[in-house]
Amino acid sequence: MLRCEDTNLSLNWEKSHFMVKEGIVLGHKISKSGIEVDRAKVEVIAKLPHPTTVKGVRSFLGHAGFYRRFIQDFSKIARPMTHLLEKETPFFFSKECIESFNTLKRKLTEAPILIAPDWDLPFELMCDASDFAIGAVLGQRKNKHFQPIHYASKTMTEAQAHYTTTEKELLAVVYAFEKFRSYLVLSKSIVYTDHSAIKYLFAKKDAKARLMRWILLLQEFDVEIRDKKGAENLAADHLSRLENPHQNEFENKEITETFPLETLGSVALRDDNTPWFADFANYHAGNFIVKGMSSQQKNKFFKDVKHYFWDDPFLFKICADQVIRRCVSGQEAFDILKACHSGPTGGHYGANYTAKKIFDSGFYWPMIYKDAHDFVTRCDICQRQGKISQRDEMPQNSIQVCEIFDIWGIDFMGPFPSSRGNKYILVAVDYLSKWVEAKALPTNDARVVCKFLKSLFSRFGAPRAIISDRETHFCNDQFAKVMLKYGVTHRFFTAYHPQTSG
Repeated sequence: MLRCEDTNLSLNWEKSHFMVKEGIVLGHKISKSGIEVDRAKVEVIAKLPHPTTVKGVRSFLGHAGFYRRFIQDFSKIARPMTHLLEKETPFFFSKECIESFNTLKRKLTEAPILIAPDWDLPFELMCDASDFAIGAVLGQRKNKHFQPIHYASKTMTEAQAHYTTTEKELLAVVYAFEKFRSYLVLSKSIVYTDHSAIKYLFAKKDAKARLMRWILLLQEFDVEIRDKKGAENLAADHLSRLENPHQNEFENKEITETFPLETLGSVALRDDNTPWFADFANYHAGNFIVKGMSSQQKNKFFKDVKHYFWDDPFLFKICADQVIRRCVSGQEAFDILKACHSGPTGGHYGANYTAKKIFDSGFYWPMIYKDAHDFVTRCDICQRQGKISQRDEMPQNSIQVCEIFDIWGIDFMGPFPSSRGNKYILVAVDYLSKWVEAKALPTNDARVVCKFLKSLFSRFGAPRAIISDRETHFCNDQFAKVMLKYGVTHRFFTAYHPQTSG
């Protein structure tokens, strides 16, 4: 005390504690036994009521965001509430928002199970992406078990949400390395992903400029990419494997053609059978406005309602392309969707083309694209006629041609109806000049192929390579001897890709 007086310092006695056995610092109780959470602070969060204003939502998310590194899937969990912070969005704390709020409260009051990094061990990253968010988990493998060090996740921007699946998955990897750069910059890193195409991007020379920039950013790290099935990727964000909320509800019921009750604008009938455009129709037909709307909701309502007009007994909308279309909902919208996709003039096209046919037919509802996508995924005929997706495709090796008559493609055509004893045509095409050589032949065996090639080589010179399919008339000892004699390399077409055929 005397030293404080000598130096003109004063003490705040309320904050001065000497010779205490434990103290409270930043919500944590510190004592000889270690650091533990102050239970009084935990009880405050556990009893916290859900916010009733936008300011309250922003305050709660700001507090929870301070601990987001300890919360797995933070962005996905908080997404319903973050929508309320968007401009011109009416404030309605829905059931999804309440579930999101309660989940975050529970996460804030649970003890996180994270470990400190061991700089002698390699770091492992598990990355994942969905339609709206990306996330990553940083951890290390100790005693053959993966243990998390840090969680990170973020929602995508509007532009990023339109990326392809491969771009989204690589975006998650790039985000993880930027987020955890201080851990990974001088350490070996192992990245687990359920999207195997990412591995081939590092060797691909003609990728998009955006992908090339991301790959260059990863060059400074010691990265190893490994495949891991989604079901085995237990520590990842699981953003692309969302559970069906109606799974238990419809588990023992027969499959019907009705839609799940997902959104307000869905063509599926809601409980009250009220069309989505009821408020707009009431305003134009009877100058009636729903009571109880906030000022923000009124501003949005009057901004939207000016695009509609009433022509008894229908409501029409002036769309963004200045085309007037009739508003429909419920069973009528479902019948229109069914006719445009699987009707006599439907053709079972994809979701985007089906939605375009609905627009061209002069009808409108807000969820056309989503409902068309759901309808196509549930169409039995479309699913039975499924095509090979980009996920199933394998990388193809490009054919490098340097000089004319350097590489020839060879294949048989036929059999055709006999003409002067000939049933087949053997065709050879030069890949650079597209010069075609053809010869009618009675059979398609190895003997006639070798005779044709000898004639071809005598006129154009021996090429560097001959490309053919894997039929027996090209894959045999006699053909191989001719290739060896003239020093020609025999290559094969890419399986299931007949475009490489000459």
